[in-house]
Amino acid sequence: MLIETDSLRLDGSETRRHTCTAYNTSMYHYNPSTALEELNEEATLPNPVHVRDMLLRHKLTPDQSIELNRMFVEYQRFFGETQKLGKEILRRLAA
Repeated sequence: MLIETDSLRLDGSETRRHTCTAYNTSMYHYNPSTALEELNEEATLPNPVHVRDMLLRHKLTPDQSIELNRMFVEYQRFFGETQKLGKEILRRLAA
């Protein structure tokens, strides 16, 4: 079974069409190239859970693993802080 989904921007314009199997609807998040493409095109940051999975799926040397893990910890911290700020801004705008 195939599922087709459209990615839309905030202005409603279509960006691209995704086709995937029903049992694999969210696996594109585990592809670093796709995540980077989404970041460049739509300025969306991948969820830290997906970034962690990408790190675990790659064959990294011990040095690469240590370096990327340090960067990941910073990414995770800033991601959480950004989420809090975004929620506060939206809460105030919704009031």
